[in-house]
Amino acid sequence: MARLSSRPGSRGAPGVSAGPPSRAAVLGWILFDPACQPFFTLVTTFVFAPYATAILASDPVRGQALWGYATAAAGLALAVLSPVLGSVADAGGRMKPWIAGALAVMAAASAGLWWAAPGAPSALLLALGLYAVGTVAAEIAAVFNNAMMGRLAGPDRMGRLSGYGWGAGYAGGLVSLAIVLGFLAASPETGRTLAGLPPLFGLDPARHEGDRIVGPLSALWMVLLAWPLFLWTPDGARSGRPWREAVGTGLRGLRRTIGEARGKPALARFLLANMVYQDGLVALFAFGGVYGAGILGWGAIALGVFGILLTVAGTLGAILGGILEDRTGPRPVILGSLAVLTLVCVAILSIGREHVLFVVPVAPPEPRRLFGSWPERLFLVCGCLIGAVAGPLQASSRALLARSVPPAEAGRYFGLLSLSGKLTSFLAPLAVAVATELTGRQSAAPLVLIAFFAAGAALMPRRDPEAASG
Repeated sequence: MARLSSRPGSRGAPGVSAGPPSRAAVLGWILFDPACQPFFTLVTTFVFAPYATAILASDPVRGQALWGYATAAAGLALAVLSPVLGSVADAGGRMKPWIAGALAVMAAASAGLWWAAPGAPSALLLALGLYAVGTVAAEIAAVFNNAMMGRLAGPDRMGRLSGYGWGAGYAGGLVSLAIVLGFLAASPETGRTLAGLPPLFGLDPARHEGDRIVGPLSALWMVLLAWPLFLWTPDGARSGRPWREAVGTGLRGLRRTIGEARGKPALARFLLANMVYQDGLVALFAFGGVYGAGILGWGAIALGVFGILLTVAGTLGAILGGILEDRTGPRPVILGSLAVLTLVCVAILSIGREHVLFVVPVAPPEPRRLFGSWPERLFLVCGCLIGAVAGPLQASSRALLARSVPPAEAGRYFGLLSLSGKLTSFLAPLAVAVATELTGRQSAAPLVLIAFFAAGAALMPRRDPEAASG
C-alpha cells in the first residue's frame, strides 16, 4: 500500500508522531470499514431486513412501514448523540475508547438478532429494536473513526484514503455475503445453498436460521477485523482533563463549531445538502432489499446474488471515485452521484412484477429461475448503479470535510457532519413509512427518494467549502 501522507507532520496531532504514518497505521484505519460493513450488508439491506419485513411482519407493506419507523428512530437518536460525542472526544483527546464502546454495543445488538425467530414472542419487536440500537452504535463508531483521518493523510491524499476505506468496506460486505449464500443460507424449497450444499451447522431453512445467523456472524466479523485499528493506528494524546470538564469543553466546542459553520456560507450549504441527500441514502439502503422482496418476490438467494453484484460495483466505484475526487475535487463527484441516484429511483419506480417503464407489459418472474424476467434484470442494473455511486458519494463527502478542518478539531466537525447527515435522517424513512401506509403500496419508497436526492443536489454550494472565502 502506498504511503498516504504526502506532507510529513503537516496533519499531526498532539501526542502523535510528527512523521508520516506507517503502512500498518493506515491499514488499521482502513480495516474499520470492512469490519462494520457486514452489519449494513447482511442485516440492514440484503438478508435480515427482507426476512424481518416479509416473514416476521404480517405482510410486506406493513413490514416496510415498520422498518421505516425503526430506521427513523435510530436517526433521531443519532441526531442527538453524534455531534455531542464528537465534541467530547475532541476535548478528551482520544478516539479509540469511544470506538471500542460503540463497537461493543453494536456486536451485542447484532448477536441478539438470532433470537428473532418465526413464531417467537415479540420477534418482530426484538428485531426492530436491536436493528435500531446496532445502527446507532455503528454510526457513532464511524464518527470517531472518521475524525482520525487527518492524522493519516494530507489534503491531496484525503480522497484516496477515504475511497480505499469505502472500497475495503464493500469488499468486506461482498466476502461476508458470499459466505452466507454459499454455506449458510439455504432455499426453503431445496434445502441447499447457492453452492448446492446443505447449510453448515445444521441450520434449518424452514426456521430461517440462515437469515438469522447473519447477526452473530456480523458481530464475530467485526471483532476479527477491528483489532488492527486499536493496535496499529495511533490515537490522540489524553488531554488530562477530568471527564466532566471534557464534556463541558466539548459542548462549548460544538456551539462554537455551529457558529463557525454559520459564518461560512459554502460550508453551511454543504452541510444542509449533506443532511438532505444522506437522508435519502439511509432510506435507500434500509429499503433496497425490502423492496426487492416485496415487489419482485425475491428470497434470500436472489437478494444475496443481487447484493454480491451491487457490492462488486460498489467496491470498484468507491476506489475509482476516490481517485477521481483527488483529480476533480469532491463537488463534481457528489453532484454526479446524486444525478445517477435520482435517475435510478425513477427507473425503480417504473418496475412492477408484470411491467417495466411504467406501461410496458412483460412476463412475470418465474419462481425457480434466477433473474429470469425483465423487471428483475432492470432492478439488477439499478442496484449495480446504486452501488457504483453510493460509495463515491459518501467517501467524497467525508473527504471534503476532512480537507477543510484542522485535525485537532476533526471530531467536532465530523460530529457536525454527522449531525447534518443524521439531524433529519429519520425524515426520509419516516416519509417512506407514512407514504407506504397511506398508499398501501411499496412503490411510495422510490418516489420519496427522488425528492430527497434532487433537493440535495440543488442545495450543494457552487464551490468547495475549503475554497470559500467565507
